Amino acid sequence: MAVATALLAVLLVPPLLTPGADSGDGSQVRALRVLVPNAPGGGYDITARTAAKAMEDADLLRNAEVFNLPGAGGTVGLGRTVGERGNGKLIMSMGLGVVGAVYTNKSPNSLLDTTPIAKLIEEPDIVVVAKDSPYTSMQQLVDAWKANPGTVTVGGGSAPGGPDHLAPMLIAKAVGLQPKTVNYIPFDGGGELLASVLGGKVAFGVSGVGEYRDQIQAGTLRVLAVTSKDRIKGIDAPTLKESGVDVEFTNWRGIVAPPGITQTDRDKLVDLFARLQKTPQWADALQRNGWTDAFAPGDQFKTFLENENKRVATVLKDLGLA
Repeated sequence: MAVATALLAVLLVPPLLTPGADSGDGSQVRALRVLVPNAPGGGYDITARTAAKAMEDADLLRNAEVFNLPGAGGTVGLGRTVGERGNGKLIMSMGLGVVGAVYTNKSPNSLLDTTPIAKLIEEPDIVVVAKDSPYTSMQQLVDAWKANPGTVTVGGGSAPGGPDHLAPMLIAKAVGLQPKTVNYIPFDGGGELLASVLGGKVAFGVSGVGEYRDQIQAGTLRVLAVTSKDRIKGIDAPTLKESGVDVEFTNWRGIVAPPGITQTDRDKLVDLFARLQKTPQWADALQRNGWTDAFAPGDQFKTFLENENKRVATVLKDLGLA
């Protein structure tokens, strides 16, 4: 049924712009469709919509249409992107989660089948609980988790193999728990996870800091720890290592296009994101969302993706999850 639903979703998405659609003066991309392979409110969605608005505000684009095609940890959207061979007016927002989902969902398509455009950002994950949770520190959570690993549920905004899944699995291994004993509940993006954390349906959640800044500032979520090497400005929480958990973990996101696009279209897209990096609108977005600039264009991103595919496969095998 899940497969049938995913296929139906693909069929119901409106046709994409065709290759060779008007690109304004010929030297720049002026109209673009941005596919988000998870639900609204997730990290890919926030990154895509933030980048699209920054481009429009900076007059780099006249029209950017962002649409969601969720399913199977992002691999439904990946399949659609690969299927749009030659379409230089479509891009997909993606990241580490899709790399892992390709393995755990046994996807027939890989990110290596796409045209890498740019790595954009890095972002740490955060371990969060609702404001009325009994856990007020990472140590309290770890003690309860070790005592009853099956009943202390963890929710993540990515499918198995994604960053919000890998982070708690690495934490579990570091504190002496077998990853296979962890009761992980996947959600299609941080937006869907939020309601379960706030409603106490999961004991704790793991997601990107940019997805929950508003709730943290409003006091409805409590951050127990951040997965980065250093503390995050504006977030009153220690790192995992400061909390006695020897784990350091960073998520990343980027942009790919369909395979088979022309060199001209590829160069235009790479140049578009290179120009985005220099705008005050994007600088403001990085600061506002707690993102680290990790721009790597074209071939640099291609090499990075090749290495990430190998790294994630190794991590999943080491954890006994692949």
